[in-house]
Amino acid sequence: GAAAEARTAPKTLWPGVTYERGVQFTPHGPVAISILRGPRPGGVTTLEPILSNDTLLGRETLSGMERRLGTSATTAGVNGDYFTLATGLPSGVLMQDGVLVSPPTSARASAGITSDGRLDIRRISFFGSWQGTGERHPLETFNEAPGPNGVALFTDRYGPTTPLVRGATLVVLFPFPAAVPGIDLQAAVGEVIRSGSPLEIPQGGAVLLARGTGATQLAAEAQPLTDVTVRLQLRPGWSGVV
Repeated sequence: GAAAEARTAPKTLWPGVTYERGVQFTPHGPVAISILRGPRPGGVTTLEPILSNDTLLGRETLSGMERRLGTSATTAGVNGDYFTLATGLPSGVLMQDGVLVSPPTSARASAGITSDGRLDIRRISFFGSWQGTGERHPLETFNEAPGPNGVALFTDRYGPTTPLVRGATLVVLFPFPAAVPGIDLQAAVGEVIRSGSPLEIPQGGAVLLARGTGATQLAAEAQPLTDVTVRLQLRPGWSGVV
């Protein structure tokens, strides 16, 4: 059957922004909802995704994030994603100003805001590639640990160090450009390290972490003083989403 709703009168938080509480009556019982309404993003009041602690790792309360932003803006916020309780890692996509921070989960929908303020909701999947002195190879994951023979890229938005992955090969890329999807991201190879211990991710840099056959390819084709080209892709392209 159709769901019915009941709402309180909207409360004005500041000009153009209101808050209201409601209840949606569903076949499975009542669901409490909180609703913020604001103008189309891009003006004095805008809409931005904020990351707890400014890194993927770790947790921070919503009120703590608002207090942290309170010196520069008046804010009203809602939780934007599910996350892994133990690590704080978001379980879905996060983009900030067109830069990819966390990859999408293709098993469920992702919500995007375009540069002109439109809402674009669809299933998005991630795939990528890396290329050193040889041909292009698949980049299995982004800012999360790869599978047994995979290669992953970790940017400085992940956290201070890469995760513990025993027997991994790690390649430091510095400087590394902003992780904008759909373009070639070229960086110079610094250190090449064969160790499973967490490795510091340099600010403004990134680390390729590989296992198994991926580690063999990475060690052979990403030597110090050469360049590596990484490409982060969203499918479909999600054009205009920032």
